[in-house]
Amino acid sequence: WWCSGFYPGTLLYLYQQTKDQVLLTEADRMLNILQKEQYNKTTHDLGFMMYCSFGNALKIDPKPEYKQILINSAKSLSTRFNPKVGVIKSWDSSKPEYLVIIDNMMNLELLFWATRATGDSSFYKIAVTHANTTMKNHFRPDYSSYHVINYNPKNGVVQQKKTAQGYADESAWARGQAWSLYGYTVMYRETKDKKYLDQAQHIASFILQNPNLPKDKIPYWDYNAPNIPDALRDASAASVMASALLELGKYADPKNAQLYFSTSETILKNLSAAPYKAKPGTNGGFILAHSVGHIPQKTEVDVPLTYADYYFVEAMIRYKNLNKNQQP
Repeated sequence: WWCSGFYPGTLLYLYQQTKDQVLLTEADRMLNILQKEQYNKTTHDLGFMMYCSFGNALKIDPKPEYKQILINSAKSLSTRFNPKVGVIKSWDSSKPEYLVIIDNMMNLELLFWATRATGDSSFYKIAVTHANTTMKNHFRPDYSSYHVINYNPKNGVVQQKKTAQGYADESAWARGQAWSLYGYTVMYRETKDKKYLDQAQHIASFILQNPNLPKDKIPYWDYNAPNIPDALRDASAASVMASALLELGKYADPKNAQLYFSTSETILKNLSAAPYKAKPGTNGGFILAHSVGHIPQKTEVDVPLTYADYYFVEAMIRYKNLNKNQQP
């Protein structure tokens, strides 16, 4: 399951902060279940699944087996790259199509790590090629992103630009915009290529200057949802945004850095209170309520979601470290 790395990853983030052994024990139990996925070549989500979990575990305890699991995961992810198309395939299809979603930008961090760990530059090259092809085809002139691009698998020509989880093909699905913001921030961190910093800042401008971004900075599930201001909010999009903006601020000029920081701070303060932060013992044990998974399919609508918690905790740690003048 694409989300299976977030629960152990969150536990490991919390263990890092608290040194509570109960958290580590439960994380280890989940890692044991998850490790077989290192050989899974049917998903593009190995970054989410393995880097958010084993990547966090490696930072706490640099075990050789964790490193090998991550290398194998990067190799499995690389098998989904088609040089003719220039991107990693997201969803398999029986039709003559090659589907890539903006979420896939989040899986590239694993590939950069793998090049550092092995010295094999092929992982790095795949990540850069995927990011460049996505930059060319996924974005509109206002730097909002489509959700899904359908490529011709034989020659890489774009056949269709559409949505799956957003309101409409031409709308701006909130979590998709957050994934792209986070993804291109990571691209700049890993390559120091200024075009990625520019891209991330353009995406940030689209989000932060959007007339439909509420005052509390917790976005509606889609910036073009038809029933704004009564549309559902998406705490998961807010969490990803907050974490990304805290990192992006490190690379920005002072004026933008302050804007990114203050926006993240607003998001975190609002997520840390009702109605978003659940009372202990409620909400199925999740930290945050009110996320939106897939409205068109009517699944995971206005519910807690594991990745909302993961990026919320990550953002809180980054915020705490920034306030201690450390690296996020």
